[in-house]
Amino acid sequence: MSEKETYDVVVVGSGSAGVMAALRATDLGLSVLVVEKAHKFGGTSATSGGVMWIPNHQLEPNDDTREEVTTYLDNLIEVPIQKERLEAYLDKAPEMAYYLKNMGLPLAVAAWPDYFHALPGARADRSIVCDTFDGRQLGDKFPLMREQYSRFKVMRRYAIDLVEFFAISTQSPGWIKVFMKMVWRYWSDIGTRLISRRDRRYTQGGALMGHLFKQLFDRGVEVRLETKLDEVLTDGGEVTGVKVSRFGREYEIAARHGVVLAAGGFEWNQELRDRYLPVSGLTRHSSTPEDANRGEALIAGLKLGAATEHTDDAWWMPTMHLPMPAASNFEEIHQAAFDVGRPHSVCVNRNGVRFVDEACGYDEFGGAMIADHIKTGANNPCWLVFDANFRKKWTAGGFLPSIIMPDWTIPVDWWDHYLFKADTIPELAKKIDIPADALRQTVANMNEYARTGVDPEFDRGGNDYDRMFGDANMSPNPCLGPIDTGPFYAVPINAGDLGTKGGLKADAQARVVDEAGKPIPGLYAAGNNSGSPFGNRYPGAGGTIGPAMTFAYVAAEDIAARAGKGEAPTSTENAA
Repeated sequence: MSEKETYDVVVVGSGSAGVMAALRATDLGLSVLVVEKAHKFGGTSATSGGVMWIPNHQLEPNDDTREEVTTYLDNLIEVPIQKERLEAYLDKAPEMAYYLKNMGLPLAVAAWPDYFHALPGARADRSIVCDTFDGRQLGDKFPLMREQYSRFKVMRRYAIDLVEFFAISTQSPGWIKVFMKMVWRYWSDIGTRLISRRDRRYTQGGALMGHLFKQLFDRGVEVRLETKLDEVLTDGGEVTGVKVSRFGREYEIAARHGVVLAAGGFEWNQELRDRYLPVSGLTRHSSTPEDANRGEALIAGLKLGAATEHTDDAWWMPTMHLPMPAASNFEEIHQAAFDVGRPHSVCVNRNGVRFVDEACGYDEFGGAMIADHIKTGANNPCWLVFDANFRKKWTAGGFLPSIIMPDWTIPVDWWDHYLFKADTIPELAKKIDIPADALRQTVANMNEYARTGVDPEFDRGGNDYDRMFGDANMSPNPCLGPIDTGPFYAVPINAGDLGTKGGLKADAQARVVDEAGKPIPGLYAAGNNSGSPFGNRYPGAGGTIGPAMTFAYVAAEDIAARAGKGEAPTSTENAA
């Protein structure tokens, strides 16, 4: 490593946006270096569900249209956005997907309803997933990709894909066979067991990133780990490179044609959360990798006079804490994305009152927590209250169903700190400091709704998205079951997140702009490093990764065009 290195493009961050920018720029003839401050590559994307929301993708025959998705988004988005940036996303996302498919990635269409399925133009075929990846294809880099959280594994060990997740989490017919197959697949892989406890089968976000990094490493692109961005360098107002530090040593790397900031949001920076978010919450409530996305790239852009947008919002995700196994004074985060809307349960604020359709999309749920807290001051955390029937069948954050994790196996120091239990609803209310009469009335209301199948307050179970995560055996509404079988339980739920929604303001070409709307020459941003093209909304599964990869693709093409390095396809037909 020389004192003064030079590349055509320097990419900051190794998540889905970073690897896409590097891949596309390399394929267009540019030399690329990826710098990553963590000691593992893959970013937040590697720990995610790995879904991409790509409307009108046409990866398989369907009747989705540009007009239909525009209708959906026009009815969905509630704040001012850059229309031309959204149009660019709708134009380029299908092309990006074809680029991945032609590269050999095993993409598949998931039958996942858009998160606001009742709106005109909503569909259930816009989310794209990637099939599993054999991690050993990465060779000696196999252990260097960021690993999935234990919450994405069965019994903290077995990798699980989305099909297996839904089978096991809903205990659908045949789920035990699915589970046993996973166990056999893991333990029969003797070669990997001799190397690592890690499952060589990468799933969900790990699968997507595994396939992408295989492509990147096959092209000879370096991903330099433990290399932190300190400053974006300029000369005469034009970006010329970056200053980084690695194990305390600072040095500069020149970029002839551009720097792409793809280093995530600022959810692990408490100062920035307090500055921008309406209810800041705590960094430790975030479900992204601990202390990873601290906003260094956002701060570097601000020092150059960059504008920002949508920094008052996040990709919300209800979360809860549990102690780490064998180390009870250390905690880890568990997502409760779908748990909060299962039958035999209800979510209430600290006044004992409901505030949302609990079965809605997790981002909408988190937004409702924020809105209710602003209104009442009695949310974040809220409480998930459930009965023995729920406890037997469903997960509650890190608590597995009692058929797998009986109450007697739960450590004594968890009770009345992480999980609360009582024989009656009033006793439970006392334990969690909620007005007993209010909670009793709320539970009584839910029991009546379960009997009639109709929730007149929030219409829980009244749309396809809600019902996707309900109990098909529950009638008349798969999302409503009576809360009437003791003992009764409660866990606190925080307004966690999947990252922040806002960041540097970037235009339709992914160029970072200043307060006057003028592009800063040579500076680009993608993913949560930039503002979401959807403003304050989350249209469907993959609404983070889809735009992240699309605008990284756009950034690479714009850099290449300005460098005279060839032309990119302008339609999905040309990309195919």
